[in-house]
Amino acid sequence: MLDITLFKDEFLSFLKEEVQVTEPKKLYEPITYILDLGGKRLRPVLALMGADAFGVNYKEAMHAAAAVEVFHNFTLLHDDIMDDAPLRRKKATVHEKWDVNTAILSGDAMLILSYKFLEFYEGDIYKQLMQVFNKTALEVCEGQQYDMDFETREVVSIEEYIKMIGLKTSVLVAAALKMGAVIAGASEQDATKIYDFGLNLGIAFQLQDDYLDAFGDPETFGKQVGGDIIENKKTYLYIQALANASERQKNELVAWYAKNLESNAEKISSVKQIFTSSGAAEMTKKEIKSYTEKAFAVLGEINLEASKMLVLRKFGEDLMVRKV
Repeated sequence: MLDITLFKDEFLSFLKEEVQVTEPKKLYEPITYILDLGGKRLRPVLALMGADAFGVNYKEAMHAAAAVEVFHNFTLLHDDIMDDAPLRRKKATVHEKWDVNTAILSGDAMLILSYKFLEFYEGDIYKQLMQVFNKTALEVCEGQQYDMDFETREVVSIEEYIKMIGLKTSVLVAAALKMGAVIAGASEQDATKIYDFGLNLGIAFQLQDDYLDAFGDPETFGKQVGGDIIENKKTYLYIQALANASERQKNELVAWYAKNLESNAEKISSVKQIFTSSGAAEMTKKEIKSYTEKAFAVLGEINLEASKMLVLRKFGEDLMVRKV
């Protein structure tokens, strides 16, 4: 049984070798900068695991993993511009460190690089990978647009929110696994099922991220605890609180989300109290559990060796007990 750490370490070595600073430096330095900022590397590791699960050497999926990771970071770079975010993983964002025009152009180059990685594959494999990748890339853009639309809407339903995070976050997790399966020559049925496994796991992961943003440990959480509350984001917690809180609590919640304060400690504390007392926090934990169970149910239907299935299940379990 292969160690997940091995997947990550070998992928990072591959990425470092393949993406280097060349001329013009102002185009390529921001690319290596954002790729070096760290992160879980969840998506590329899943591409390698998808290939390994269906019986080929995981190194066969290294170029697909790179395509997924470079594309993911391209979306982060452009998201930071749209959000005017000063920090990414506690470091200056690309548009802050350089400037907006440089960030846009470097992001464009990253998108092209992600496609170039897929040129490694040939014939029907290449065609299938491109179909998965193109569908996913467009869906991620759709998810981002929904997210932006929600910022100006007073009411967002649970169904709409789940659809948005599915598109913005989960489809790339699912696509990474499916691309690995395609490279390994998995059947269409199994490739679809491992995609569904990733889709449900990705939704659970994002819901947990929403939960940890409010209730995570400040010492271990990778971002500022309460960041979504400060930014007035309509997360699953917020939507459930509006649906289930008392009339007084609803009015308080809406009032807090209408404020932009210099000091947010009281806002975070008050909103978290409403999340807890309304039952939204507990409902979020139940929904995380529900999507995780859906993922594992689909995983159990895939034609895999027991040891390979165990690796994927262990990965999902570890992901769902994270505190960071």
